[in-house]
Amino acid sequence: MAGNEGTEATEDRWPGAGPLLLGVRHHGPGSARAVRAALEAARPRAVLIEGPPEADALIPLALDEGMRPPVALLAHAVDEPGRSAFWPLAAFSPEWVALRWALEHDVPARFIDLPAAHTLAWQRDDEDAPTDAREPQPGPSSGPGPGEDLAGVEDSPEEGAGEPSGRRRTPARAGAPAGPQTPGGPQTPGGPGAPHDSDAPAGPGTSGTSGARPGSEVRVDPLAVLAETAGYDDPERWWEDVVEHRGSRAADPFAPFLALEEAMEALREAYGSGGHGRNLVREAHMRLKVRAARREFGDGVAVVCGAWHVPALRRKATVAADRALLKGLPKIKADLTWVPWTHRRLSRASGYGAGIDSPGWYAHLFAAPDRPVERWLTKVAGLLREEDRIVSSAHVIEAVRLAETLAAMRGRPLPGLSETTDAVRAVMCDGSDVPQALVHDRLVVGDVLGEVPDTAPAVPLQRDLARLQRRLRLKPEAQVRELELDLRKETDAERGRLLHRLRLLGVGWGEPAASRSGTGTFRETWRLRWEPELSVRVAEAGVWGTTVLAAATARAESDAVGAQALAEVTALAEHCLLAGLTDALPVVMRVLADRAALDADVGHLAQALPALVRSLRYGDVRGTDTGALAGVAAGLAERIFVGLPAACAALDADAAEEMRRHVDAVHTAVGLLGDTLTAGHGDLRPRWHTVLRTLAERDTAPGVIRGRAVRLLLDDGAMEQDRAARLMGLALSPGTPPSDAAAWTEGFVGGGGGGMLLVHDERLLGLLDAWLTGVPAEAFTDVLPLLRRTFSAYEPGVRRTLGELVRRGPGQGGGPAGAQAAGAPGFGPGLDEERADAVAPVLRLLLGLDEATAIAARTATDGGAEANGIAAGTADTGAGAQGAAVGGTVRDGRARAAA
Repeated sequence: MAGNEGTEATEDRWPGAGPLLLGVRHHGPGSARAVRAALEAARPRAVLIEGPPEADALIPLALDEGMRPPVALLAHAVDEPGRSAFWPLAAFSPEWVALRWALEHDVPARFIDLPAAHTLAWQRDDEDAPTDAREPQPGPSSGPGPGEDLAGVEDSPEEGAGEPSGRRRTPARAGAPAGPQTPGGPQTPGGPGAPHDSDAPAGPGTSGTSGARPGSEVRVDPLAVLAETAGYDDPERWWEDVVEHRGSRAADPFAPFLALEEAMEALREAYGSGGHGRNLVREAHMRLKVRAARREFGDGVAVVCGAWHVPALRRKATVAADRALLKGLPKIKADLTWVPWTHRRLSRASGYGAGIDSPGWYAHLFAAPDRPVERWLTKVAGLLREEDRIVSSAHVIEAVRLAETLAAMRGRPLPGLSETTDAVRAVMCDGSDVPQALVHDRLVVGDVLGEVPDTAPAVPLQRDLARLQRRLRLKPEAQVRELELDLRKETDAERGRLLHRLRLLGVGWGEPAASRSGTGTFRETWRLRWEPELSVRVAEAGVWGTTVLAAATARAESDAVGAQALAEVTALAEHCLLAGLTDALPVVMRVLADRAALDADVGHLAQALPALVRSLRYGDVRGTDTGALAGVAAGLAERIFVGLPAACAALDADAAEEMRRHVDAVHTAVGLLGDTLTAGHGDLRPRWHTVLRTLAERDTAPGVIRGRAVRLLLDDGAMEQDRAARLMGLALSPGTPPSDAAAWTEGFVGGGGGGMLLVHDERLLGLLDAWLTGVPAEAFTDVLPLLRRTFSAYEPGVRRTLGELVRRGPGQGGGPAGAQAAGAPGFGPGLDEERADAVAPVLRLLLGLDEATAIAARTATDGGAEANGIAAGTADTGAGAQGAAVGGTVRDGRARAAA
């Protein structure tokens, strides 16, 4: 039988006594190849793998055709889905290779690490315990193991194979490095057992934490110790040279594991366990599981675990001692399933405790059958070509030669990632780091997203979401992509509603973005990116309902009742309309009407109105009945009109600036509301203009609000230019304090369009220039920051034009008409014929005129009375009309050139 043959093979070929212990580096392609070779040689009767035992029932899914790594085992508390832990596995992870080998050879596979029920319970207890009562945490050179507290990691649930994730940030612990630091830290190399197991104190050659708490031991990075012992200053480079470049054709498949076990034994003898009791508990549970497997299968058992654990599993310990360590552990009910993972989440930069620098590179090393450097550089060339960079086959050949030369000069057996990176930068990127950064992001790290089969366990909400994703053809992707939606199409409208509902549930798969193809309300642009932790958010949102629609409706009703501010309720009403939650709207509208009736703060009302007006517009596009919203919006607007003048009195600078923003928002909302409200509510714009006139002429209102009121009236055509110039002259008169005048100026010409207003109305520019030149020297430094903030918001071209006008001196008559007349102030006294002649050929070329037409244009330009007739618009049709157009253009160009 196969089982007996496996036993004989193990006993004949495995040189050690007892079970076959395969110590690995998590997410190490070299370890993965070595594990596969060792399993093929030993043919064990059972394979035991470091992982949560509750996932044993999920192991057969690893052989499903729909399962494509990277994936992760997700464990979450049944009563609190947000409390979760991940065990990520990539195609090049030794644990994944062991799982696949066992399933392909019909060999039982089991997980033997501490159950997830204890891991999640430990996490909860650590969050509830005082900081001083918690167990010492790993320093930056080690990673936490299952059961270790990760509550300090906010929204970063993936902390290594079995590292639980916390959702709430807790104060930094003593002994932790200053500043933001995720467990495992940026120095964690993901070494043998180290990614989430290295728990020994630091020794020579390690970089531990500074300022450690008295009595605590600094953690060791096993790879760093071994690398320094071998004379390397980079653990990653040492690992590549010793393991990754070693290949899979070793004569003895067990030799790497024996050597690694010997090294780990020496490290643990020197450093001990580091006083980290939780790893001792995990190892006790593993020993009990190994004993049980040996009773069932004999010594034909292979154990795949972090290399740091191997000495502990080999050590003799009594059953009673191991059970004593496990006695009284906290426990909660947990559910497990498979979820997709990404290479980016495997990278150390994402905060992953078992992170590696280059998951994409490691995946390539594991998958490449031969010549990995040549194949890698070919991938790089293909990517750069897709980005329209000129890269030929010669570039690839030269880059391969350079990488091999660098490896020889550095004494390495084969080119590694550093050599290929240097070669790509020098040969294919012309020494630039910009395309090199693209290569690092797309290939060295990568955006590969795994897949799990539909048969994997999932909460009902997750199944409903998967069904909607398939029906609407919205495939989750790890790479950011933009999605343009036309809400007039039914499929696009349903996509938009789904994304809005998910946002309401806290599942941020998509974020609204500015549309580049139009600004109509029937268009939406989304930026989509699926992150692995969104699976936890979906499970967490399952408490609201079994479908996306039901869950979003229940969540909206609950949020409306619990909202504290009126603006929150109006924003929720807008979300309900965007998400198509018609069943939730009555509850939201009832709460909105109650809150609006009781809230007397004009600022709160002004914050609430814009969202209501947008909701009315969106309702029109989506065909939603918004009659109730229109009544509430009209009522809010009337109350704002009544209370705004009094609310603008006696405000300091910060409050005045905030109120100015409210005035702008209400002005925009009233303009939209006038186009949206039915005839029963009337047009609100005349009443709003009356309020603005009151503000513009009220001395008790801050200058920034008075200036903004004048500007808004002028933009709407509700105030004559002469009246605006008079108010500006009064505001900038010598009797006005410079700070108040500067605030009025900011309100009047600040923001978009203010610069063009000064460009086209030189009378206003002259008033501003006269005031500015008359500001006393002692007051100028006080108003300068305000003026700089105002004018820095203008476009560069507008600022340049204003500077030219000020240099020439603004006109006395003012107005655009004056600028067009002959000899207008601000322009040159006459035409510079020589400079104008330089303009004419360019105009003829742009307009496509032939020589005869060009002569007619020149004649029209120099024709005296005829030219004046052309300027007056009396030119006839045919050639005369064409000459008039060109003559006017050339004359205008001459005037500008002469100036």
